[in-house]
Amino acid sequence: MSLNQVYRHSHQCLAKVTAPILGANLTSSRKMSSKIRMADRLKGTEKNVWVEFGKLSAEYKAINLGQGFPDYHPPQHVLDIFAKLVQGDNPLVHQYTRSYGHPHLVNVLAKLYGPIMGRQIDPMTEVTVSIGAFGILFSCMQGLVNPGDEVIIIEPFFDCYEPMVRVAGGKPVFVPLRPTKTEGEMTSHDWQLNTEEITKAFNKNTKAIILNNPNNPVGKVFRREELEVIAKLCIEHDVVCVADEVYEWMIYRGFEHIKIATLPGMWDRTITVGSAGKTFSATGWKLGWAVGPADLMQALMVLHQNSIYTCPTPIQEAVAAGLEYELSVFGDEEKCYLKSLALQELAPKRDMLAKVLSEVGMTPTVPEGGYFMLADISKLNVEIPDDGTDDPYDFKFIRWLTKNKKLSCIPPTAFYNKEHKHLGEKFIRFCFIKEDSTLEAAGKVLKEWKAELDSKSS
Repeated sequence: MSLNQVYRHSHQCLAKVTAPILGANLTSSRKMSSKIRMADRLKGTEKNVWVEFGKLSAEYKAINLGQGFPDYHPPQHVLDIFAKLVQGDNPLVHQYTRSYGHPHLVNVLAKLYGPIMGRQIDPMTEVTVSIGAFGILFSCMQGLVNPGDEVIIIEPFFDCYEPMVRVAGGKPVFVPLRPTKTEGEMTSHDWQLNTEEITKAFNKNTKAIILNNPNNPVGKVFRREELEVIAKLCIEHDVVCVADEVYEWMIYRGFEHIKIATLPGMWDRTITVGSAGKTFSATGWKLGWAVGPADLMQALMVLHQNSIYTCPTPIQEAVAAGLEYELSVFGDEEKCYLKSLALQELAPKRDMLAKVLSEVGMTPTVPEGGYFMLADISKLNVEIPDDGTDDPYDFKFIRWLTKNKKLSCIPPTAFYNKEHKHLGEKFIRFCFIKEDSTLEAAGKVLKEWKAELDSKSS
């Protein structure tokens, strides 16, 4: 059974199992007292774009350019390491390891990030490992945010940010990136923060800002001068910066990724978030980490030890050995996966997708980093039948596209708060870390659809 077949099967099984359970829960809940129910702090966080569109893609057997995972294997040397160690002679690989991060892994992470940060990093007190970047972000919000604290979120944002802030009792404050061009070719640099808007968002109640760099879904790589504006405001208002940098190695030629933690005065107030799943194209491994000052790491560690406790030892050991290899070939663009992934593997895929989207009448935002691409669909002028919901146009459009054209992507308004959803409604998000054959199949669908539209209009 192929990966796509397994994925579709899992969603179909989930739908069959949960439907009667949900129905039973709705029935039985009417008999229970109002006390026996979901915690109030979770209200408003029930919907999840990945659940809906993952299920929809599987149900209609669509070409999946929606969710951000490859449909091919991680690098072979990492797979070889993993296979060798799980079948090796050391039985402790299969047992619990240190709660805050396997010793081998945190030591390698300190060696990797030390030169980049321009400082010596203590692996035991300045590095935390959790279940994916998700686990780190959850630990940040639960470990640092008090009820009533404000947390600035730059839009469009990865959709877990808002519910994580709200469940922690915080108040999200949204500041959007705004496209500065309406015509012609666009790049992710054309999406800009308004200095006046971001300055106004900071006040005495601001506890933190979440900065996703490169940004998902725009692909924006923040320039030094943009980071300096944010850093200055963080220092002035004594604010923590949660720097979600999971796409840090996917930077295209001609652009530079600058860690905000390296700017003057920012190390002591920045938590830098990384991901093994993104770094090694193995999202199912669900391993992430944070690097930062010991006092901020303590907050994450306390939350982590009382929730997740520890992460899978064999995966941590495999990631550690994989990163050691990357450090040994760090200067070689071809051998070092951290560099070859974007420059050799993803750049041609990005360009292939951008070309197809332009040919069919969409306006792609060509990303400077990451593996997502926004496309403006407003010029298509496609009328979508009403699906009976009051959702934004991009949700309705992608439901229709998945069902009728068997092509799945993600609606960007899921990455905006209510007041700013109009900013993303005319876009859709594609993921291009896929086999060339998958991208070609998607291109064929789009071109045939474009020909169909043209024939109807002529």
